Amino acid sequence: MNNTQVLLKRRPQGVPVAEDFEAVTTTLVGPREGEALIKNEYISMDAGFRNWMDEDAGDAVLPAMALGQPVMGLTVGVVAESRHSSLKEGDLVMGRLAWEQYSLAADDFLVVLDHQDTDTPTHYHLGILGDTGMSAYFGLTDIGQPKVGETVVISAAGGAVGYVAGQIAKLMGASRVVGLTSSDAKGERLKSELGYDAFINYHEPNLDQQFSTTCPAGIDVYFDNVGGPILETVLNHVNVGARIPFCGAVADYSTKRPQGPSNLFQIVTNSVRLQGFMTHLQLERYPEARGQLTAWMKSGQIKSLTHEYDGVAQCGQAFADLFAGKNFGKTLVKV
Repeated sequence: MNNTQVLLKRRPQGVPVAEDFEAVTTTLVGPREGEALIKNEYISMDAGFRNWMDEDAGDAVLPAMALGQPVMGLTVGVVAESRHSSLKEGDLVMGRLAWEQYSLAADDFLVVLDHQDTDTPTHYHLGILGDTGMSAYFGLTDIGQPKVGETVVISAAGGAVGYVAGQIAKLMGASRVVGLTSSDAKGERLKSELGYDAFINYHEPNLDQQFSTTCPAGIDVYFDNVGGPILETVLNHVNVGARIPFCGAVADYSTKRPQGPSNLFQIVTNSVRLQGFMTHLQLERYPEARGQLTAWMKSGQIKSLTHEYDGVAQCGQAFADLFAGKNFGKTLVKV
């Protein structure tokens, strides 16, 4: 059986580009005892995986990716053949596999999904009902907890987590939701399609003044997907008792010299709660999160947006475009 795969051709130097990856066709042998053959349907593009593309980047979460091997990533697909005790042919599964047409899996953080739910598009399990949508849900319900009268700011607001977080913040009662984004065009979409009240284009000069103008009452909740220098600017505008769900640090993923805030004492003087979190550590709450997100979608209170590419060979380009800010919504590759 032929299998199209995308390999890590070279270590990205800073921001990844399409040339860091290579699409190849290989021959795949069927599953061995204890394995299942997964026919991937969608592959998720997640900026966080850039962390493990550097040499010696392995940690408690994932090992460093090896050169010349398929790039690791989240996929959703169907079990085509199985010699695995708990996976049967026809099962719809989501797991941490690779950028490839077919995957051999044993216990690769696989989650068996409800394939009887034909009303739910398959790709939702990588987006709004997957790690990114649930990150928005857990970050706001557990940490951010926006209230009526409060101002919420979302960084990377047009990204896979941010576009969901802004919608949830409005549902939870926030009086003003502001999106940080990379262009005026994206900002206008945040307002017209997702209900954001305002946006800040961080490429424009004088970011500090933009915050003063756009958030005149200060910031009560900052949902952070970026970290870096922007977080430093935000800390100068937080209110007493502000909450910061720290979901990601895109500003650091492509640099060997991350720039953290120099004004962390603002957290002390304003009694700010800054808390990091990882969605996969709350597996037992997945049904809760997916149930609520599904209910909000069915009632028309939130929507799913995707930025799709066609064909496994496009994974490298899709990943590079993600870092270039060309996406709006969840970036996916349809296998």
